[in-house]
Amino acid sequence: MSTLLGQVAQQMGQTELPPELVSPAYDLSSMIEGDAYVGEVFSIGYDEALVQIHDFNRQQVGGIPALSFLLATRITAGSIPDIRREDSSLVLLRVMDQADLPNAQEALRVRVENAQRVSGELGKTFDHKDVMDPTTNNLLGYAGVRCRVLGTFYCDLVDGPEGPKYALMFGSDLSNYYPNRGLKVFKARAEVLGRIMNYRDPRLGSAAHNQLLVKVGNVRYASTNRPFQGVTAVPVSVTPTDLLGQKTALFGMTRTGKSNTTKIILKSVFGLRWGELPIRVGQIVFDPNGEYANENAQDSDSHQNPNAIKNVWACGPSVTQGDLKKDVITYGLLSHPNDPERRLMLLNFYKEENIQIGKQIIDAALAKDSTKYISNFRDVVFEKPDPSDPSATTRYERRIACYRALLYKAQLAAPATIKPQLGGLFGQKLLTAMKSSQSDASAKYAAAAAQLEKPSPSWAEVGQALETLRLFIEDGTSGYGQFNLEYVKKSSSGDWADDDLKKILEMFRYPNGSRSIGKIKEQHTASVGTDYAEDIYKDLAVGKLVIIDQSSGDPELNKASAERIMWQIFQGNRDLFRSAKIAPEILVYVEEAHNLLPASNEQDLHDIWVRTAKEGAKYNIGMVYATQEVSSIQKNILRNTANWFIGHLNNTDETKELRKFYDFADFEGSILKAQDTGQGICPG
Repeated sequence: MSTLLGQVAQQMGQTELPPELVSPAYDLSSMIEGDAYVGEVFSIGYDEALVQIHDFNRQQVGGIPALSFLLATRITAGSIPDIRREDSSLVLLRVMDQADLPNAQEALRVRVENAQRVSGELGKTFDHKDVMDPTTNNLLGYAGVRCRVLGTFYCDLVDGPEGPKYALMFGSDLSNYYPNRGLKVFKARAEVLGRIMNYRDPRLGSAAHNQLLVKVGNVRYASTNRPFQGVTAVPVSVTPTDLLGQKTALFGMTRTGKSNTTKIILKSVFGLRWGELPIRVGQIVFDPNGEYANENAQDSDSHQNPNAIKNVWACGPSVTQGDLKKDVITYGLLSHPNDPERRLMLLNFYKEENIQIGKQIIDAALAKDSTKYISNFRDVVFEKPDPSDPSATTRYERRIACYRALLYKAQLAAPATIKPQLGGLFGQKLLTAMKSSQSDASAKYAAAAAQLEKPSPSWAEVGQALETLRLFIEDGTSGYGQFNLEYVKKSSSGDWADDDLKKILEMFRYPNGSRSIGKIKEQHTASVGTDYAEDIYKDLAVGKLVIIDQSSGDPELNKASAERIMWQIFQGNRDLFRSAKIAPEILVYVEEAHNLLPASNEQDLHDIWVRTAKEGAKYNIGMVYATQEVSSIQKNILRNTANWFIGHLNNTDETKELRKFYDFADFEGSILKAQDTGQGICPG
C-alpha cells in the first residue's frame, strides 16, 4: 500500500515521501473530501473560528446542523502532504451558531425590502428570480457560522513494538494559528465522521483492545434528523476497556435510554472474556427494580420472550455456554420462583465470626436514631481480646452472651447449635449478692440469679434475667454497690459491669430497644454460615457477574447492605494494592443511583461511594451510575466522573450543574429541547 501511495504522490507532481510517512499522510489527507467543501475560515483564535459558507455549498453537503463537526485545513483534497510540516494538520470545529458577516445589516435591509415586495404573493418568495437579481442572490447567499475549536488532527511519532513510527494523533487544543492564512472548511460526514467519533489514541491500550469497539448508537446532531445530511448511519462506539477504573455517568429523564446503554456496556465488558486477548472483569449490579436479575418484557428477545441481562452468558460461544452460565450469579434478600439458584443475602448474626459484621449492619440501620441509649449501643464494638488475658476474655464472652440474648428478644431466630453457655460468666459471688439482696425487688433479683445459674437456660430466660440484672446494677439498695466495691479491690480491670456491657443491658430497658434491632431481621438467617459480602467479593475477584436484586426489602436495609459490599470490595482491592499484588478489575453498576449514592449536599468525604469515586481507579475499581437528575449526586462523585452519557433533561437547574463539567455548555440547548427517546450527548 505504501508503494502504491508513493506512486500516486509522484504522479501528482509531488516529491515522493519516505515510505514510513506515506501511510500516515494518507490517513490524514483522506479525512478531507473534496465534495464535502463548505466554505472558508475568515477569523480564528485559540477557542473560536468564524467560517463563511455559501448556500450552494451548504445544500451540496446536506446542510450544516448545529453542533456538527467541520474540518479546517490548508491540505488540498486528494493530495499526500508532508506530515512533518506545520500546515499538515486538520482543525476540528464544532458548529455553535450563526455569525454576522461585515455586510450583515445591508443584507438584512435587502431581504426585508424584497420580502415587502412579495408580501401577499403566495407563489413567490423574496429570493425569487423576478424579485432578486442573480448577482444579489449570490452575494446574499454567503453567511457566517461561529464554531468552537475542539482540537487538531496531526501525525507524530509513536512508540511501537517495532520502534517509533508516525501515526494519526489528536490534540484537544490549537497550538498555533496565523490570522492571515486561509483555511478551507469541509463537513465531516459518513466515513470521515465515523473516524472522528471513534478515534482511539494509539498511545493508549494495545492495538487488539483498541479494536474491541462496541456500538452504543448512531450520530444524531438534532431531533430533526434528515437522511440527506450524511450522518444518520454513522455508528458511535466505545472501547469497553476504557471504562475500567473510570467513573461513568448516565443522566436523563425516565425512558430516555439509560438502562439500555448500561446493559450494552455490561454486555460488552462481559464479552471481553471470549475475545482475542481474554480479560475477565468482575461486574456487580445493584438492581433496584429487578430488571437485570429477573426476566421481563422490557428486555424481550427477538421472539418477544421475556429476558434479562442475567442471561448474558448465552451470547458467548456455544461450546462454552455451560461454563459461562456459572459466571453469572444473582443475590437477593428473598428467593424467586424463577431463579432457584439465587443466593440469599443473609447473615447468621449469632455466629461468633459474624458478630461484629452483624453489629455493623445493625449500626447502619440505626444510624439516624439519635436517642441516647441507641447512640450508646452503636458505640459498642466486639473486638476479640488476647486469649492470654482471662479477665478480658470473660468480659468479652459475657458481652457476646448478652448481645445474643438481645438478638433473640428482637425476634432473630437463634440457630439450634448456638445455645446459652453462661458458665463462669456471671460469677457465684454476683449471683449470691442477687439472691441475698434486701431491697424491695429482692424476689425478682433472686429469680434472675436462679435463671443465670441454670446449666442450660433458654435464650428467652437469659433475656428476662438480663432485664433484671440491669435493674440490680442500677438499684442503689440492691447490694450491687457493696459487691462491686469488693470486686474492684481484687480486680485490676475496674467495675464488674464495664461500659459496653451497661450499654447492651440498657437496650433491654426500653421496648423500642429490641424493636429497633428487629428492623434487620430480614437479613438474618439461622442456617447460612458465611458472610455474603465476602462471598460476593470472591466471585468478583475471579471475574464473575454478580447481580444484586434489591427490588424487595426495606430501602434502608438495601442501602446498608450495598455499602457493606462496597466496603468489602474497596478494602479487598486496597489490601492487594498495598501488598504489591495486582488487584482484580471490578466494575460497579448503580441503577437509580439516587437511592444509594450520597445526596448532593452530603459533605462526608469518608463515605464509601465518595472514596470509591476519588480513590477507586488506583485500586482497579470503576463505577457506572445512572439516575434522572445531575443535581441529586454528591459533588465529589461528579467531579471524578470521566465519561458522561446525557439524555433529555427538562429544566435549567440540571443543565446548570452540567455546565460545570467539560464543554456541556455547548449542548445545553439541545439537552433541553430534544425529547426523542435514545437521543443523548456523549462528548469526546
